[in-house]
Amino acid sequence: MSGLISIVTAAYEPVPGFLRAAYDSLAAQKLPAGWSWEWVVQEDGETGVLSSLLPADPRVSPGQGRRGGPGVARTLALSRANGRLVKVLDADDQLTPGALARDIDALADPRIGWATSRVLDLLPDGSTVGFEGDPPEGPIARGAVLERWLAHDHRAPVHPASLCVRRDLLLALGGWMALPASEDTGLLIAASAVSTGYFSAEPGLLYRKWPGQVTSQAAHMDETERAARMRVIEQRARALAELFPDSI
Repeated sequence: MSGLISIVTAAYEPVPGFLRAAYDSLAAQKLPAGWSWEWVVQEDGETGVLSSLLPADPRVSPGQGRRGGPGVARTLALSRANGRLVKVLDADDQLTPGALARDIDALADPRIGWATSRVLDLLPDGSTVGFEGDPPEGPIARGAVLERWLAHDHRAPVHPASLCVRRDLLLALGGWMALPASEDTGLLIAASAVSTGYFSAEPGLLYRKWPGQVTSQAAHMDETERAARMRVIEQRARALAELFPDSI
């Protein structure tokens, strides 16, 4: 299998150093023979700042649109993505060496619809911290992510920020959920509801922890809103599983 993998990034008030680090981690990737990448970056807003922050690389495609949150920005970016595989990369995160190659290898199996990897928190001092309870390397059965998520207070067994998914599956699911947060979790669980996934035990993402990230804001943990987000994510996944009893 050969082709193009599209890296999709939503950027709201991006920190120049973080965005450059994300690009550097992408530029350092070594892909299997016949594969190439493109980076589709969508500003969540219309300041036009991306043009001055992104490198002059023909593989990089900047865009902008009215602010609607990261899910909206990524879905708008999807309109410019040409790859058969789509990989999410947040504007403040970094890929680890070999991350894209491992995703491509996992998705070479036509039975696999999506892939994730082990994630390490990248702390402000440059150190990294892993998570306990990662699943073993290999396929993840259809529906398993939803059941584990429900049994562990809405904590998924794999990290949505490391998701790589087939473009046709992503489009069939409607892109990212129209939620103010957890839109990436919603996509992950929806994909799992209709298809088998894969987990790579090798770290594939450095997830930056810093005060400005969305998940560190108080609004992210508002109990009323969080309950509503979790409810609709579950209901969507269950509806998909019932409507499509066979994997898509």
